[in-house]
Amino acid sequence: MNYHFCAKTDPGRARDNNEDSVVYDEGSLTAVLADGMGGYNAGEIASGMATAFIKSELSRWLTEAGSGVKAKEVRRAMEICVDNANRSIFNSANSNANYAGMGTTLVVGVFREDKLVLGHIGDSRCYRLRSGLLEQITKDHSLLQEQMDAGLITPEQAATSSIKNLVTRALGVDESVLLEVNEHQVQVGDLYLMCSDGLSDMIDDDAISKIVIPELALEQKATHLIDQANENGGRDNISVLLVEVQEAPEKRGLIARWLGK
Repeated sequence: MNYHFCAKTDPGRARDNNEDSVVYDEGSLTAVLADGMGGYNAGEIASGMATAFIKSELSRWLTEAGSGVKAKEVRRAMEICVDNANRSIFNSANSNANYAGMGTTLVVGVFREDKLVLGHIGDSRCYRLRSGLLEQITKDHSLLQEQMDAGLITPEQAATSSIKNLVTRALGVDESVLLEVNEHQVQVGDLYLMCSDGLSDMIDDDAISKIVIPELALEQKATHLIDQANENGGRDNISVLLVEVQEAPEKRGLIARWLGK
């Protein structure tokens, strides 16, 4: 399989600064997205620390481990990297008054052959488009999600709720945090979309589908998603990270190359 990555971030229309951070490493097939929170520029610091630390440490480990590493080993390495990033952000928040209370959501994915090891904290999301069907494959760690799970409100009521952005889990807020990790089977033709809530709060799933389903370059899809979120209000920073899965070209044998086949 061949994996193609594209990432874009935008401050939106309501904010001057951008507290989102999004990075990827094509060599280790690692993708990381974070949406920071906190006063001053603390949210920007937290998200930047999270993405830089996790990309650096996890990519290095994956490179050293080689192609034969198993999914459960990737999972453990991801948990360790996220735990170390959490402690780093937490310690910074407690040693600098300007950073007090800072934290960040997180989505981190590692693609290995035909598997995706996917971890997340908070309400930043990952969607999968497969055979024309868009599905959210992460579950928000938020008060709103807990209320829906308990049957207290409907998805329709949730769309206009005033507590949309209250997360129940964030990186860097406490000394320890639980990373939710799941493994997913990857198929040729899949498209994965990681995003901050600046996208998912501004565009519903049906509208996202209409943008990502057409046969367009990843760059165009990312741009259209951000443009639509801004057209709908752009009330928060908007970040998207797209990963497209294509079939690897077959290696032709020597005789086939001689015959031009």
